[in-house]
Amino acid sequence: MSIKDLPAAARPREKLLAHGATSLADAELLALLLRTGVKGQGVLQLADAVLTRFGGFAGLLHAGVADLSGVKGLGPAKRAELAAVVEMARRSLAQRLQTQPVFDSPSAVKQYVQLHLAELPHEVFHVLFLDAQHRLLALEEMFRGTLTQTSVYPREVVRRALARNAGAVILAHNHPSGLAEPSRADEFLTQSLKAALALVDVKVLDHLVVGQGVVISFAERGLL
Repeated sequence: MSIKDLPAAARPREKLLAHGATSLADAELLALLLRTGVKGQGVLQLADAVLTRFGGFAGLLHAGVADLSGVKGLGPAKRAELAAVVEMARRSLAQRLQTQPVFDSPSAVKQYVQLHLAELPHEVFHVLFLDAQHRLLALEEMFRGTLTQTSVYPREVVRRALARNAGAVILAHNHPSGLAEPSRADEFLTQSLKAALALVDVKVLDHLVVGQGVVISFAERGLL
């Protein structure tokens, strides 16, 4: 069934305007962006197929333009629009973190790192460099590894902190397995970086481990 065949009150745009975006199912939200389907497949069916292929919004938000190009029905315009929406979400969170201390919005920090790290097939280690008021200066990917490990060099993190004139940092890395529980190696690395950065008077405020749909905070666990 195409959208035009639905009763007016059941169409995604009308539902959103009448009841808000939270009233829409995932496929309906995506259908609003896609707008049109392809021959033999309405836009709702196309949206559902795209979400199924990428494992929901979490996977879709981390799909590159090249990944999207392999989906029938996602032409250059639709791929560009999806990429733009993801980038707007990232920039919105970054702007929020740049204008107020990170402690004012810890949930925004978690959302921010999730948008960058969740669903990646390889392990990456990022650092959020903060100013003396704990506002975001930059997020940088420092190291990239395999499915099981990443080699992180404290001296490189110290060097970048000095170059950024950072007063504090938040460490973040993902677990491609989807399990966010910190390992003993994660705890050892955190303490090593904390000690190295303390030598140049840079505080480690937290270490966030990103898994499937969850972010674990070392600070909240009392591991710092």
